[in-house]
Amino acid sequence: MGKNVLLVDDSSTMRKIVGRCIRQAGFEFDNTFEAADGLEALEILESEKVDIVLSDINMPNMGGIEFLKEKSTRDSIKDIPVLMISTETGDDIIGEAKSYGAVGAIKKPFTPDIVREVLGPLL
Repeated sequence: MGKNVLLVDDSSTMRKIVGRCIRQAGFEFDNTFEAADGLEALEILESEKVDIVLSDINMPNMGGIEFLKEKSTRDSIKDIPVLMISTETGDDIIGEAKSYGAVGAIKKPFTPDIVREVLGPLL
């Protein structure tokens, strides 16, 4: 059985860009799920098998940090790795994200090479 990815970003264009970049980096997923915010992401995680999440930080309704906080309280999904993809990758915000379970971060804009380097070891 292959792997599934969840892309979380309030911009549908950015979700498409991330998905294309993942493919260009050489990663193939059986299913690519998409969510526009943390609330949608939690619903998908509770109902679908997801192996890794790539999430933005700044989103309406529920941003990336709030998503990580809530996800960490749910036993059924708390161990699914989350990689942050954001323009905000300062030590303070990424440190906070990691304290709630994020496994790393990729700064926007990014290239397939960067995605391969960061995502590869997580798969």
